[in-house]
Amino acid sequence: MSRALTPIGHIFSTEERVVSSVEELVDAVGDSAVKTITVANDLSEVPAIRLAVGVALRGVKNLQPKLRFVPDTDGVCFSTNNAVADLDLLASDDRCAICNDESVSSLGRLTIHCVNTTGRVRILARSNVWQGHVVVEALDIVSADARGEKDRPHEYGVDVLQGAFTLWNMQNDPSAVITADLLDLSVGRLGAPVLGSGVFVSGAGEAGGRVEVQHLRTGPIYSDGRIESETAGLISGGVFVVFGTRVDLVENTGQVTTYGPNDMALDNWGSVDRWTSREKITTFGPSGVGFVNFGTIGELLVEAPIETFGQGARGFNVYTGTVRTAKFDRIVTHADGAVGVQISQPVGTLIFRRGIETFGAVGDSLVKGVITKLPATALSIKAGGSAESIRIEGGLRTHGKDVLPLEQHGAIASLYIEGGFNSV
Repeated sequence: MSRALTPIGHIFSTEERVVSSVEELVDAVGDSAVKTITVANDLSEVPAIRLAVGVALRGVKNLQPKLRFVPDTDGVCFSTNNAVADLDLLASDDRCAICNDESVSSLGRLTIHCVNTTGRVRILARSNVWQGHVVVEALDIVSADARGEKDRPHEYGVDVLQGAFTLWNMQNDPSAVITADLLDLSVGRLGAPVLGSGVFVSGAGEAGGRVEVQHLRTGPIYSDGRIESETAGLISGGVFVVFGTRVDLVENTGQVTTYGPNDMALDNWGSVDRWTSREKITTFGPSGVGFVNFGTIGELLVEAPIETFGQGARGFNVYTGTVRTAKFDRIVTHADGAVGVQISQPVGTLIFRRGIETFGAVGDSLVKGVITKLPATALSIKAGGSAESIRIEGGLRTHGKDVLPLEQHGAIASLYIEGGFNSV
């Protein structure tokens, strides 16, 4: 799936109009002769805008104008072969700053370049939309609320909340394919997360329409699903690769932090060749998980600690699918039922550079849509789970009463632990 990104300047036409008022903007949008609309200054009370085929909307370079949309309306609607660049698009949090027209047959090539938003960015392939390519190059979603979207993928006993950024191929036919390059997506702020999932990329299921991504690279991610405690059938994720999605490389270059119940920081239901996380992964809510895998991952590299603080909030899980090779820095959990690492399927090689440590006892945790009692074991190999090789430097440590560092019901062909075992 190797594809070179087109330089952003190539998408803009010489048939340009510069606008400085809402009236001029609306007039330019309605003029079929205008192919590039350049916004020269901040505009307020902007109505919803639909870009015709082949039209690009941009701000004057280095000014980053703000378009403040009328409250409770969507912002910019793509049709086919559109681009938005160098703008702040400010819509209500629960509306879309950017969305797409589902009556067209193809997205063509949609480009988002150096854009900041309040409000969601949502690209859907459903109704007539059958194909297309989506390019994101620097998108910062400051605030958004996706909880009101009723369409939610369902599998493994749970529904998934859509994200502040959502790319979803909902076509049931497997010949419907959306391709994408998604670079430098950031959502939320420290202490002010987006509501719902953060970055959400999904196909229609194991046998439906697909999304193929060459590179998904994220910056800082802060999200909170605001799911009620002890809800068994609903989850969200900071960065969520859902079923029907194949990614060559996922790269998390900033911290990933989730705040609420059932919030997964990183979650994979798809197929990922390589996944690299470079900064700390943190969950604060009950039944949150630092990294959970239900799909397939070739190489997983987690270079900074995974740390969880909620009841039943585990560090790393493989419940379905497999991981061929995974390397971690350190995993720490701080509550009852919060297992450090739990393996329920055959995996390849797992390496932990600075150990696994838990501070809880027995408690409730959400497992495949069911609230289950779990001890906060450091490393748990369940029946049906196995590993070719596990190497742990820094030891296995538990601090909860009657909680063992190691629980083994499946085979481990090679196990090396340096730093020993420690339990209360």
